[in-house]
Amino acid sequence: MHPLSFLSPKTTVTQSPIHGRGLFANEDIAKDEIVAIKGGHTVTREILAELRPALGSAEIQIAGELFICPVHDEEREGSMIFSNHSCEPTIGVCGQIVFVAMRTIRAGEELTHDWAMTDDDDEEPMTCTCGSPSCRGVISGKDWQRADLQQRYAGYFSSYLAHKIQQVSNKE
Repeated sequence: MHPLSFLSPKTTVTQSPIHGRGLFANEDIAKDEIVAIKGGHTVTREILAELRPALGSAEIQIAGELFICPVHDEEREGSMIFSNHSCEPTIGVCGQIVFVAMRTIRAGEELTHDWAMTDDDDEEPMTCTCGSPSCRGVISGKDWQRADLQQRYAGYFSSYLAHKIQQVSNKE
């Protein structure tokens, strides 16, 4: 089966010290270079809830009630971008589903994004295992609301969340 997601030929998927498998640079990657594009099907939150028991977490939110994800087990592997969470990310979002380098990335580095750049959910907060010096310890689906992260990741939030951030800012 043809993969649904694009991974740059400058990357490889291998075991990660953060969690399971991760995406790693196998050669240097320039700032703002595309490293991955999330592929899949557009589904509602309701359909995602039905799929999640069988497919696990494999989605990216693109609007309040819309997500991109695989819908069949045989699509799951090819839809993954293998970007683990880190409180010191190396990649961010350009648009909705395009992931780019936030800085020059050296061969051997893991390509991670802060899930605050893409997630807006009410799931239970989870313990962070990124191990970075600035690790928050706990991450939640509402971390995008933090002013410090909004400032730090300006220009690298999904356009869905950037729009929400702008709406909140306009109300203040």
